[in-house]
Amino acid sequence: MKKIRRIAGLLGLTGVLLGAFGAHALKAMLIARGTAATWETAVTYHLVHAVAVFAVATTLSDSRPWLARAAISWTIGVILFSGSLYAFALGGPHWLVYMTPFGGVVLLLGWSFVVVDGALEKS
Repeated sequence: MKKIRRIAGLLGLTGVLLGAFGAHALKAMLIARGTAATWETAVTYHLVHAVAVFAVATTLSDSRPWLARAAISWTIGVILFSGSLYAFALGGPHWLVYMTPFGGVVLLLGWSFVVVDGALEKS
């Protein structure tokens, strides 16, 4: 549980940092490259899933392994989805955009784990 809370904190910290960096230090470059919206999408998904991982960390117990799987999936998904968008927005190789859908699938997998957890939870 503590590990997932630390991951949530790290995701939140880096999400806010990258959002601020993109809005200020990188703003002119992202606009010139036409990738400001790409950066914003990366930050949005990054921060939404940081909050989701934190929510899981506050409710996690040994009897809810599907929530732990969701948090892990979201973490990997943020790295693949948002990470590839950040890199692409900064001028990374074009093939990076092909990693984005894989990250999106992993994010969806995490949400499907929440569905499974809800279906298995005892009332």
